[in-house]
Amino acid sequence: MRVSSPERDRRKFHRIPMDQVVSFAELGRSDQLGRGIDLSSGGIRFQAVACEIDLGQRLRLTFLVLGQSVTAVGTVAWSTEIDPLTLEVGIEFDAIEASDQALLEAFSQQAETDPLA
Repeated sequence: MRVSSPERDRRKFHRIPMDQVVSFAELGRSDQLGRGIDLSSGGIRFQAVACEIDLGQRLRLTFLVLGQSVTAVGTVAWSTEIDPLTLEVGIEFDAIEASDQALLEAFSQQAETDPLA
């Protein structure tokens, strides 16, 4: 029997832990680097150091999924200050190529069937 928490029930997409470099930038600006925390078909959570990121801001993100580069544009859904220099940021994807979306969905399915892979 599977017990679900209220937080899990409100999520649209299964989150998969990740620990890798994420490149992000405000549209039209140069890239900055962050550390990916988790990923889903609908968005990504990452940490950023020494930068300002505002709620509702649109960012371009680039990261690896199954060894392939994925680029997406998303909106900052939330941001939490971890310490005076570090932010944890949640992005909801707005625009992503169909091939990259298919890759995210394949990654999510693989993680659900084999969570230790």
